[in-house]
Amino acid sequence: MKRLQITTSKNPNFIGMWIIDNKKFCSEIIHFFDNHKDKQREGQSARGLDHAWKKSTDLAVQPKDLNNPNPEYSCLSNYVKELYNCYIDYCEQWPFLKRILPEVDVGTFNIQRYLVGEHFKAIHSERTGVTVLHRLFAFMTYLNDVDDGGETFFSHYDIKIKPETGKTLIWPAEWTHAHAGNIVKSGKKYIVTGWLHFPMQ
Repeated sequence: MKRLQITTSKNPNFIGMWIIDNKKFCSEIIHFFDNHKDKQREGQSARGLDHAWKKSTDLAVQPKDLNNPNPEYSCLSNYVKELYNCYIDYCEQWPFLKRILPEVDVGTFNIQRYLVGEHFKAIHSERTGVTVLHRLFAFMTYLNDVDDGGETFFSHYDIKIKPETGKTLIWPAEWTHAHAGNIVKSGKKYIVTGWLHFPMQ
């Protein structure tokens, strides 16, 4: 067997990236996270609790939380509206999606905090078993700037993305977009991250 190379002038990575203009919700979500210590848990991955794989503090947001009448929850629903705008623009970049996936759902997602020395440094992807086959895309929004470390590293493309307030990413959930969260070397890193999936109706 001989491996053949396909030569092309295009080499898309299918990683969408935006800076959301309305960044007020970023500080509000950080405030929400810090004020709800009762909801915080040690970060886990598909491997369970493994600090060599991932070390963070996570807070899960349930879909029902988006309809909570308490004003402090409004930042979460405002965020999801901004995220949908990013997805609409993602579909504009890849029009095939407008035909097959005009609508997607956001299920439970996470607010995460990484302190100095913390990370999700294991290379991983988002659809690795039958229980998560509904995941189509992953999303992430950086809620603050990180001066040193904390980049998202897409290993297949050798792309490192620096955390900046309001910067939002959407990418395919498949193994083609394996990635890691580099070690935070200064300050704190706050993100919102989760999945866009097939409508579950």
